[in-house]
Amino acid sequence: MKRARNILMALALLAAISPSSLFACAACYGRTDSPLASAMNFGILTLLGVVLCVLSVFLVCFVHIVRKGEAMHKEAEKRMEELDL
Repeated sequence: MKRARNILMALALLAAISPSSLFACAACYGRTDSPLASAMNFGILTLLGVVLCVLSVFLVCFVHIVRKGEAMHKEAEKRMEELDL
């Protein structure tokens, strides 16, 4: 157990003192023409498209509910007017 802890500590120390440019991706390092950067941009746009679709479905649902409620309210008022006559 103590040996495994020492190995993990040594690996953590090596990771801490290694150059930080080894951990940088294409976007952080500055190469915007690399395939990694274009794939990351495509992934961001895809996720943005999914979020937009979900939010638009919620918007359509709420608009439908509001219109349905207004139609029911108008129908109820019309029936009340018919009953008063």
